[in-house]
Amino acid sequence: MLEKAKDALRAALEMRRRAASARALRQGGRHVTRAELAAGLARLGVAHGDVLFVHSSLKSLGYVEGGALTVIRALQDAVGPQGSLLLPTYYLPGGSVRATCDLPGYVFDPRRHGTHMGRLPEAFLASGNIHRSIHPTHSVSAWGRHAAHLTADHHRAPSIFGAGSPWQRCIGCEQAKVLGLGISMGPVTFYHALEDAMGKAFPVPVWENRTALLACLDHDGKRWQVPVRPFDPAIAQRRIDHPGRGDLRDYFQTELDAAGLRASGQVGEAASWLIPAQAFYAHLRLLASENVTIYATAAQLAARPVPLTAPTPLRHGR
Repeated sequence: MLEKAKDALRAALEMRRRAASARALRQGGRHVTRAELAAGLARLGVAHGDVLFVHSSLKSLGYVEGGALTVIRALQDAVGPQGSLLLPTYYLPGGSVRATCDLPGYVFDPRRHGTHMGRLPEAFLASGNIHRSIHPTHSVSAWGRHAAHLTADHHRAPSIFGAGSPWQRCIGCEQAKVLGLGISMGPVTFYHALEDAMGKAFPVPVWENRTALLACLDHDGKRWQVPVRPFDPAIAQRRIDHPGRGDLRDYFQTELDAAGLRASGQVGEAASWLIPAQAFYAHLRLLASENVTIYATAAQLAARPVPLTAPTPLRHGR
């Protein structure tokens, strides 16, 4: 009873915060339309038929007329009816993978559990014709031509980001791209696909020495036990998304720019970027072979400086 009351209070406070933020944007920010967003995505290199894995910050786009749903529709316009969208709709009631693994009696149910990833993923879940993967911590949702394939059988995958996961299936698609709307190179879970693919061969031991089995219900109510291996919290303190690792975020941005992989531009009011998924994954593997990962120390970065001369950037359209 007490927990339900706390949840209700937190939800009410979050609604008030969002309303205040929306008022401030509406009064002080430039209004951004669906057509403008779609045009910005096209200039960035998003093309019809793309399979787009989206990482985003809604507030960075400015005051969008119609809110988060307008952004979803603009993304759909950009990839067209033959394209697909994937958004992280993770549900982490413990606040982290490790803490969620330790929750007694936790059972993920996609029919009633939303997402802790913010307003854009929330709107995506509610936007219609969405397929959602079954996973107790890292459920991914998709729309479009390949949505069913991209999200199927996540609960059968041996690890969160491993074989059969939405990340690995996305990488296997010909026109797959990773999009960052108003975010740095830090909060990008696409990085973890390489860790799970390489396993013990990955240069950094990023996981704890245990695997939890967490319960999930599928869309029909059938119960599954899903393996989840928590990240080592000490190693996570070195990771690219940690507030103190601005050096690592800058390094990866400069490296991907120098490799000609990252297209950058403005979408609405947001500084945004786009990278072909297969080339992104291959370059992360190359960097790992040279002992540079999203956990690299300052000394490791200094030992492999980014080339000063950038090659001709790749064209990301058709």
